[in-house]
Amino acid sequence: MWLLSLAVMVAVATRYWAELSSLGRCALHAALRLCRGKACVRSTHAFVFVNCTHGKAQSVLETFDLYARAHPSLAIGREKGEYVEEVVRRVAPNQALELGTHCGYSSIRILRALPPSGRLLTVEKDLVTADAGEEIILVAGFKNTQFQVLTSPSVEAITHLHSHLGDKLVELVLMDHDVQQYLPDLMLLESRGLLATGCVLLANNVQLSGARSFLDYIRSQPGRYCINNLTQGLLELNWCP
Repeated sequence: MWLLSLAVMVAVATRYWAELSSLGRCALHAALRLCRGKACVRSTHAFVFVNCTHGKAQSVLETFDLYARAHPSLAIGREKGEYVEEVVRRVAPNQALELGTHCGYSSIRILRALPPSGRLLTVEKDLVTADAGEEIILVAGFKNTQFQVLTSPSVEAITHLHSHLGDKLVELVLMDHDVQQYLPDLMLLESRGLLATGCVLLANNVQLSGARSFLDYIRSQPGRYCINNLTQGLLELNWCP
């Protein structure tokens, strides 16, 4: 009887493997969001701070990747991180915006690919996470003149973004925060006139159910958004109003 039960379980798992994998990823993401609390942030920060070579961005990134091999981490990881750097080098933005700082992993990826005139504004609503991210970015060798951490909810930060940009517009956006905020934040960026024509947007974790409204909106506006690539849940598109 137990052999029959096992066979049924294997058959069901095989038949619905894609669905089960998707549910598993969603469950992991939800667990990591809970872990994004102060314990996870402090653990990541402490490991990177102690084990990396200060002043060396590559060492900091490698230490993040080493930590992620054995611990939960919300950092986008090496493969996506390298892709983000490729996009930043291609776009060469003077003004880049990141929504979701975590501990600074993707911020470092962006910063080291920016042109000399480039500047990063990174938004993190949690004070502990923002402080940890800023310290690690500084440990990687970057200066406060090259970036600024805005500690507030994304909606509030976007509402006051003009005061940080002056007469400039955002040429690259990385969304890696709450996927349910992707659509309202994008629409707010639009309505405030903050996106430069041709602005490249990178949206992480768009395979999650919470990003469905964001994807539906993008697909409903083919004349304004051009999808360039989708790899491992990281979507690249252009804003072309």
